[in-house]
Amino acid sequence: MVKEFFKKQIRIFDILDEHWESPRVSKMISNLVVIFFVAGLLIGLLNYLGISNPLQHVSSFFAIELAFNVLLIFEILGLIFLIPHSVADSVGKQFEIISLLLLRDAFKEFGHYLGELNWGMDFLWELAPIVSDAFGAILLFLITGLFYRAQRHIQITGNYEEQSGFSNIKKLISIYLTLTFFLLGVYDLFTAYQTNHFNYSLELFYTLLIFADVFILLFSLRYTTKYLNLFRYSSFALATIFLRLTLSAPAYFNVLLAVIAGLMVLGVTGIYNGMLKKSKEGTEV
Repeated sequence: MVKEFFKKQIRIFDILDEHWESPRVSKMISNLVVIFFVAGLLIGLLNYLGISNPLQHVSSFFAIELAFNVLLIFEILGLIFLIPHSVADSVGKQFEIISLLLLRDAFKEFGHYLGELNWGMDFLWELAPIVSDAFGAILLFLITGLFYRAQRHIQITGNYEEQSGFSNIKKLISIYLTLTFFLLGVYDLFTAYQTNHFNYSLELFYTLLIFADVFILLFSLRYTTKYLNLFRYSSFALATIFLRLTLSAPAYFNVLLAVIAGLMVLGVTGIYNGMLKKSKEGTEV
C-alpha cells in the first residue's frame, strides 16, 4: 500500500514534468510576468500622481522588482523539476537563480535614486553595492555558462532498474520540495497580510535544498562508492551552502561568496572531467 502511494506521487510528478517545458506553459509564465510588470507600473504611476493606494511607498522600479520576483518563483519550480534529471544541471539552475536575485536587487536599489541626483562622493559610495551586484550577476552568468558547457553526464548506476529506482527517489524529493515551496509561499502571504511587510522564505527553502542534496549524495552510495563521484556530489552540496549564505550576506560579501561557489564547482568539474578521461584511457590501454 505504501509502495502504491509513492507510485501515485511519482506519476503526478511525471505528468507535471511533461507539461512544464511545453510551449503552452512557457507562454503562460511569460503572460503572468508581463501582467505583474504592468500592475507594478500602474502602482508606480498612482504614486507619482499622488493617488492613494495600499503601496504608496514604492516607485516605478517596483514593477521590475515584482516581475523578477514572479520570474524567480518559476525559476525555482524549474530547479525542482531538474533534480530528478541531473543533479549537476540543478546546481547550475541554482546559480541562475542567484544571478537573477543579484540583478533584482540592483534594480530594486536603483528605484531609490529617481529624480534629481547629487553626484558627490557620498552618492558614488552608495552606488558601489549596486555596481557590485550587477557585475556579480554578470560573473555568475559567465560561470554558469562555462559550468553547463563542461558537464559530462555519467550514469552512476549499473543498469536500467537501478537508474529508474534512483530517479524515482529524486522525483519523490522533488514532489515534497514543491509542496514545501508552495506552503512557504502561503505562509509568506499570510504574514504579509498580518504585518504589511513581505518576507521571502527563500533562505529557508535553500536550507532545505542543502539537506536534499546531502540526502541524494548519501543515497547514491547504494550505486557507487567511487571517490570521483563522491567528491563531485559533495562539492555540489557545499556550493549550495555557499549560495544559501549569499542570501543573507551583506553587500560585496554576497557576490564574493556566490563567485567562490561558482569557481569551486567549475574547478571541480574541470578536474573531474580530466580524471575521468584519464581513467577511461587507462582502461582502454
